[in-house]
Amino acid sequence: MTIIRLATVKAIFGCLVSLFVLLALSPAATKSVRIYVTNYADTTVDVIDPVTKKIVQVIDGIPNPHGIALSPDGKRVYVTSEVAHVLAVVDQETGKILKKVLLSGMPNNIAVTKDGGQVLVCIRSEPGALDIVDATSLERVKSIRTKNGLHNVLVTPDSKYAVASSPAGHSLVVIDLQTGQLSWDVKFDQETRMLAMESGPDGPIRRVFVQLAYVHGFAVVDFATHREVARINLPAEPKGFEGEATASGPTHGIGVNPDGKTLWITTASNRCVFVYSLPDLTPLGYVPTGVHPAWLSFSPDGKMVYVSNTIEDGTLSLIDVESMKEVARIPVGHKPMRTTSLALP
Repeated sequence: MTIIRLATVKAIFGCLVSLFVLLALSPAATKSVRIYVTNYADTTVDVIDPVTKKIVQVIDGIPNPHGIALSPDGKRVYVTSEVAHVLAVVDQETGKILKKVLLSGMPNNIAVTKDGGQVLVCIRSEPGALDIVDATSLERVKSIRTKNGLHNVLVTPDSKYAVASSPAGHSLVVIDLQTGQLSWDVKFDQETRMLAMESGPDGPIRRVFVQLAYVHGFAVVDFATHREVARINLPAEPKGFEGEATASGPTHGIGVNPDGKTLWITTASNRCVFVYSLPDLTPLGYVPTGVHPAWLSFSPDGKMVYVSNTIEDGTLSLIDVESMKEVARIPVGHKPMRTTSLALP
C-alpha cells in the first residue's frame, strides 16, 4: 500500500494552482485585439495588433474612408467612402469587400444598432439625412431626411434613438428610430462636431457631451430636459502648440470610457488628451500625444485609448488608461481618422 504524505499532496496542489494561473495569464489565454484606423487621404484601413504594434492587415479599395464601425458579432467591418458615396461592407477575417452599398449622398460617420440589424450612416451633403442600411439584405432601406447635413452619430443603448451632430444646423439632433421622425434637437452658437454619451446609474442616457467649432472645450446636454446645462473649457496647459490646430477645429475627438468613470477629449491646440472624472467632470490630467491628435476610441475592455494623430504625423497613439501614459506610437497611413477596435474570439 502506497502512502502519500500530506506535505506531498499540498506540494502537488500548489504546483497545479501555479500552472493554472500561468495558463490563465498567458497570451494564448488572453483575447487578441485588433485596432482599425481609416486613412482618409488614401484608400485604406489599417488593422493593428496592439501586442506586436504592427499592421497585420490592410483593407484596400475604399477611397477617402471616413466612418468605421463593427458588427456586434465582429464578423463585419463597415466603412464609409466620402468620394464614392458608399458604405463598404468588409469581411473581418479576410479583409475583402463584400459589397458597396450606394448611399443618398456624401457620408461621414456611422453607427450600428445593438442587435446588429441596422447600420446608421450620417449624410453630410445637404440637405442631409440619416441613411438606414439593413445588415441582412445589405441594402439602403430608408433615408430619414434632416434639416441639414449630419456628421457624427451614436445609438442609445436601447437602440431607440440615434443621436447625431449637424454642423451646418449648429445642432444636436435626436431621431426616433421606431418612427423615423425627429424627436428633439438642441441649438448651439457654433457648429457641432463629435459626440459622447454618458449613461445614468439605471442604464438610460443621462448626458451628451458635444464638441463645438471654435470652442476649446465642449458642451454638456441633459438628455431628459433636452437642454445645454454646462459649457466646459479645457485647461490652458500644456502650452506651446497653439499653431498646430485650426481655429475652427481645436478639438475633434471625445469619448466616455466603457467603465463610465472617465471622459477623454483630444485637443490639437495642446497636443494631448485631457481626462475628466465622471459624473462630476473634475479634470484628472492630460496625456501628451503626437501632432494634431484627433479621433479617439477605447479598447473593448476600456483599459486602452487609441488616438489618431492626423495631418503631419500619420500615427496612432496607444494610451494606458490606468497610468494615463502613452505606451506606443505606431506609424499608419496618410491622414488617419476614425478608430475602433475588436476583441477576437
